[in-house]
Amino acid sequence: MRLKKLTVIVFVIVIMVLMSAVEAAPITFNTALPVAKDEYLFRQQFVINQSGKDPGNLNRDRTAITAVTTLAYGINHKFSVFGVLPYQIIELELDMAGQRVKRDNSGVGDLSVFGRYIFHQHNQPGETFRLAAFAGLKAPTGDETASDNIGSLPPAVLTGSGSWDVFTGLVLTQQTLAYQFDGQISYRVNNEANNFEAGNLFRLDGSLQYRLWPRSLESGVPAFLYGVLEVNLVNQEKNEAGGINDNNSGGTRLFISPGIQYVTRRWIAETALQIPVTQNLHGTALENDYIFRVGMRFNF
Repeated sequence: MRLKKLTVIVFVIVIMVLMSAVEAAPITFNTALPVAKDEYLFRQQFVINQSGKDPGNLNRDRTAITAVTTLAYGINHKFSVFGVLPYQIIELELDMAGQRVKRDNSGVGDLSVFGRYIFHQHNQPGETFRLAAFAGLKAPTGDETASDNIGSLPPAVLTGSGSWDVFTGLVLTQQTLAYQFDGQISYRVNNEANNFEAGNLFRLDGSLQYRLWPRSLESGVPAFLYGVLEVNLVNQEKNEAGGINDNNSGGTRLFISPGIQYVTRRWIAETALQIPVTQNLHGTALENDYIFRVGMRFNF
């Protein structure tokens, strides 16, 4: 009987070690990514953001393809640092002066760096709970002054904002052998640059990762398949141009994001589709059609 209990305990420890090597994690936000002490985490995502529902009369259609590179390092078991750098290809088609025109741009976007500190953690057999705070800075590494043969590009086609912005928030993780839940609340203060100021951004995100395969845990399991369901609530204040509010910008968007993750000991493959459920926007602000994400993550 004692041997049986000992076998169960050893088995649970082995499974937890396996899961701690690479854990499931949210697909649509970075702040809950697990990083072990003295380890690096590398995530590469490709994001297609399609917006074509124009309530105005310009018949705008915007597509942004972004390669998002994330690198993180675990300084110790509580504190981790992250860097996120996007490369963007943006195309905007619209009606101007009775004809259809295309305005496009590409290049490195704005770099974001932040630190995350776990200030509360509770562990018990087969389960762990973490609560952390994060804060960071967005630097103007992208091009905020690009132009084409028509003239200066609008902010929606620029790869950079030109401003130094700050953001902060809280993130929690509840992990068990069968599922993991992550939640985030964050706020970003956008500052003025080149006579333009994007509206401040508030986000509330949740992610549930549920193990679909194997249904029962056995020794020697090399990988896990997780079904993922995420919810993203994004509220942005109105932009300002020349100190005047742009009444055709900002508003609230709610996304439902189903996805899937294949998790091994050292890498993860993942994909998700963000589907807008409600979009309560101001004036003629352009609505999202969808946001598609696919990527991989490595721990080393």
